[in-house]
Amino acid sequence: MAYYWTNCFVILLFLITYTYSAKNYSLALQKSILFYDAQRSGKLPANNPIPWRGDAALTDCVVGGWFDNGDQTKFGLPMSSAATLLLWGLNRFKDGYALSGQTSAMLDSIKWPLDYFLKAWNPISETLVVQIGDPETDHSWWGRPEDMTMYRPCLVVNATIKGSDIAAGTAAALAAGSIVFLDNGDADYSQELLTAAESLYSFAKANRGVFKTAGNFYTSTADRDELCEASIWLYKATRQTSYLNDAKSFSDAYSWGFTWDDKTAACLQLLYEETQDPQYRNSLVSFINSFLPGGDVTYTPCGLAWRSKWSPNRFSANVAFLALVAAETGVEAARYRTWAVQQINYFLGDNNHTGGCFSFQVGYGSKYPTQPHHRAASCPDRPAPCGWNEYNAQTPNPHVLEGALVGGPDADDAYVDLRSDYVHNEVATDINAGFQGALAGIVHLQATNSLPVTNNACPCKS
Repeated sequence: MAYYWTNCFVILLFLITYTYSAKNYSLALQKSILFYDAQRSGKLPANNPIPWRGDAALTDCVVGGWFDNGDQTKFGLPMSSAATLLLWGLNRFKDGYALSGQTSAMLDSIKWPLDYFLKAWNPISETLVVQIGDPETDHSWWGRPEDMTMYRPCLVVNATIKGSDIAAGTAAALAAGSIVFLDNGDADYSQELLTAAESLYSFAKANRGVFKTAGNFYTSTADRDELCEASIWLYKATRQTSYLNDAKSFSDAYSWGFTWDDKTAACLQLLYEETQDPQYRNSLVSFINSFLPGGDVTYTPCGLAWRSKWSPNRFSANVAFLALVAAETGVEAARYRTWAVQQINYFLGDNNHTGGCFSFQVGYGSKYPTQPHHRAASCPDRPAPCGWNEYNAQTPNPHVLEGALVGGPDADDAYVDLRSDYVHNEVATDINAGFQGALAGIVHLQATNSLPVTNNACPCKS
């Protein structure tokens, strides 16, 4: 009898522990898609799921696309980077979206920036719109995007004004989109995306030069990574050897981080998938290992791989996604899966903020950021005014910005939930992209009975 009760106690303890640490990754995935819906610019569809968002920026030179972050400028480089990463996640972990019941929502979501890219690129004049809005003017105003009256300049690249980084990054998104939509039965749209991707890539390759603006907002350090990314996605879409050869010629071995500015590590993974060449695998492993314990990256006491003061969650989420993809191709599978899931678990509550169980994803769980740095969410419903008083208010945003992953904590896990503290509370389309892909990857692991046992330093216990 003692043996029976001892075993019952052990089983009960296991169930309690599992309940404490369990995460609803499908729910987090659903909410992340809602964040992208909240970022939509242009004429919103009838099925708009964000009731506090309406039509905005209808007089832009190219209508549509995503507002970059909590402000209302549209930047081509982070938008294309986020779109490509999201499409990669949908392509690699399609079952994760299907099992979460989010395939249709995701296809609808990702079509928004793809349609924008198609309108932004004119293959006849070889002109690509790469930015709409002036960041300095934009940042001097606080209010609803629906109420904007400011001048929104239209910046382009062409044969004279160089911007091969943005052009190639956009081509990568279009090429990845062509694969996803063909796989989902829309051959006509897939071909439209592929045709635009090929012409835009040719333009980028023939007109090298990094795009720069006053203030250097989202200025890339180089264009080789975007050219590599575009050519490898075009190879995956067409199987034309010339694209694979281009990708090899543009690839590099070293990367400091995986962000909107640097897709080197992504290209290494994609090249390894296609070639099985150990040189790409070795460089990829070296990069991912730099983020694992014992590598170059600092860790917070609760276990977040903390690469930078600015949006550390972005860095670790992107590498978590990359690690899950690498694991699917047989690269350090057990180790990388465990580390990646632990990083995502940190975001969803395995940390010690406010006593623990705090989610850095808005709207997930019972404790999460109430003041993300986001104009639209900070504004009350019309006709109430919205301005700098709302920015400076010490109260929660009137609207919950469902699904947004905020920038993240300091190196000691400290975090301040304050709207004006944009260092901790910045939200952006590129911050959520790797996070969302990783969520789909974890649902895939659950479905295939491959979810690893994790051991976070500060597990949620309530």
